[in-house]
Amino acid sequence: MDTINYLILGLLQGVFEWVPISSEGVVAVAAKYLQASQNPVDMALFLHSGTLLAALWYYRRDWQNVLLLKDRPLIKFLAITALVSLPLGFAVSRFAARAAMGAGLLALTGIGLLFTAWFQTKKIRLNLGQNKLAAIAGILQGFAAIPGFSRSGSTIFGLSLGGLPPEKILRLSYLMSVPAVAASTAYFVLFEAEQFSLAMWPALATSFAAGILTLDLLTKFVSKINFAKFALAFSLLCFSGAAVEILIK
Repeated sequence: MDTINYLILGLLQGVFEWVPISSEGVVAVAAKYLQASQNPVDMALFLHSGTLLAALWYYRRDWQNVLLLKDRPLIKFLAITALVSLPLGFAVSRFAARAAMGAGLLALTGIGLLFTAWFQTKKIRLNLGQNKLAAIAGILQGFAAIPGFSRSGSTIFGLSLGGLPPEKILRLSYLMSVPAVAASTAYFVLFEAEQFSLAMWPALATSFAAGILTLDLLTKFVSKINFAKFALAFSLLCFSGAAVEILIK
């Protein structure tokens, strides 16, 4: 597999990490199609390192405030989501390791986003406190360890239950991804890094650059449109992807 194909995979990771569709699923399927020598799921997880750096850079002021203990509500939110999602994600990944990415997971994400759109349209609010909201989002992020289950889609759905403004929903969803991705990256550095060739590393740069650009576009875009329409559009995209996968099989 040549460098161009790896760059394509990095580009896909940088774009799909932030939209409510499983980037891991998209990259794994593309890697299989492009005949990557590595396990497709491992390849997808490897490229998460690029979008991890993108999230750190794009939200560097938030992370600076966290490190300097200046934003205690955000620190508490991230601590709860990490304490819930990391052990749950590890347990789920052990049971679902290398699980087939099915149309059912895409459809499930679509249903969650459909409910998100409905809640936004009807202005339904569950009056959840931030601690409960963080715990729910953490649980959903933990289950996103299942290959093909969208992390951003599930956490956007969970965070929408609290009546937060759209910009904050996306911001918190993307910020809370960092500890989870950092943990999986550390695992690969310790146990899997030797299987990756030098030709793959430029793909991380593509993932990083595409990740920053996509983050910027999405955060600006969602502030200008009806969030219900945003969720509905990606819900329909998930259902379409599930239908295509069923037809291909």
